[in-house]
Amino acid sequence: MVPRSSTDGLRTAFTFHETSISVSRWALHVFLLGMSLLTTSVVGVVLAQSFQTNRPLDLDQYVNIFPALAAHPWLLLDGLPYSITLMSILLAHELGHYFACRYYGIDASLPYFLPAPTPIGTFGAFIRIRSPIYTRRALFDVGVAGPLAGFALLLPAMAIGLAYSRVIPGIAERGELVFGVPAVQRLLEMMIFPGHAAADISLHPVARAAWVGTLATALNLLPIGQLDGGHILYSFTATKHKLLSRLFVVALIVPGMFYWPWLIWAALLYFLVLRHPVIFDVTPLDSRRVALGILAAVIFLLTFTVAPQHGYSLLRF
Repeated sequence: MVPRSSTDGLRTAFTFHETSISVSRWALHVFLLGMSLLTTSVVGVVLAQSFQTNRPLDLDQYVNIFPALAAHPWLLLDGLPYSITLMSILLAHELGHYFACRYYGIDASLPYFLPAPTPIGTFGAFIRIRSPIYTRRALFDVGVAGPLAGFALLLPAMAIGLAYSRVIPGIAERGELVFGVPAVQRLLEMMIFPGHAAADISLHPVARAAWVGTLATALNLLPIGQLDGGHILYSFTATKHKLLSRLFVVALIVPGMFYWPWLIWAALLYFLVLRHPVIFDVTPLDSRRVALGILAAVIFLLTFTVAPQHGYSLLRF
C-alpha cells in the first residue's frame, strides 16, 4: 500500500504536469497566431502599397518592404485589413472543425496557425484530432463544417473587398505575381464591375485575403485521403474511397500540365494523406447531409483555380 502522503504527492505532481502541458500548448497556439498575424501583416503592407499606388505586384516589393518597416514600423497597421480578414477566414474554417468535434465528444486541439515567408504570408492552419471518429455522420459533420464556416466568411469578405477595388486596365497581368481568378470571384466581379475583364480589376487587400481563403477552401475540399473533401467522400462511399482518392490524385496531373505545383501536391497527397482510418458504420447519410455534401461540391467548383498563381516567382504557392 502506498502511504497517503505519497499518493497525494503523486496526484499533485501529475496535476502540475498536466497544467504545465496545458500552459505550454496555449503558449504555442498564441505564439503561432501572433507570428502568423505578423507575417500576413507584412504581406498586407505590400498589397496595400501596391493598391494605393496603382502598381502591379512585383517581387521587389516584398524585398523592399523590410527596410521600410524597420524605419517606420507603424506601417504594419496598413497590413491589418489583409491579415485580419485572412486570419478570420482561416480561424472560422478551423473552428468549424473544432466545434463539430466538441459536439461529438471528439478530442481535438485548438487551431495551429502556420506563419510562412510566402507571397500570402502563411501556410494556413490546422487542428489535431486526437481521438477516433466512430460514425459516418460524425465524420461528415466534422469534415464539412470547416469549409462551410470558412466560405460563409470569405464570401462577404470577397464582396466587400471587391466593392473597394478599382478598375485599372490590364493591371492584373502586368506584374511578376499574377493570381488566378476562381469562379466565385469572377461572378462577383461581373456583378460589381459589369463589362470589365478580370485583368482590369486592381484588388483591394481585403479581396486578396478572400482570394487566399478560396484557395485554402479548394485545397481542403479536394476529395482525397484525409483532407476535408476526403472525409466527405468517405462518408458517402467508404468502400470506394481508396480507389476514388487515387483517381483524384491522378486527375491532378491535368491541372499540373498548366501549373506545375499541382504535381508536387499530387505527390505529397499520395504519400502523406491518402490512407483513411476505417470507420465500421454502414448507416447512410440523411437527406440533409446529402444536400450539404452537394453544397460542398459546389463550393469546391466555385473556389478551385487551375492556375492559382503564374508569372515569375521564386516562392510559388
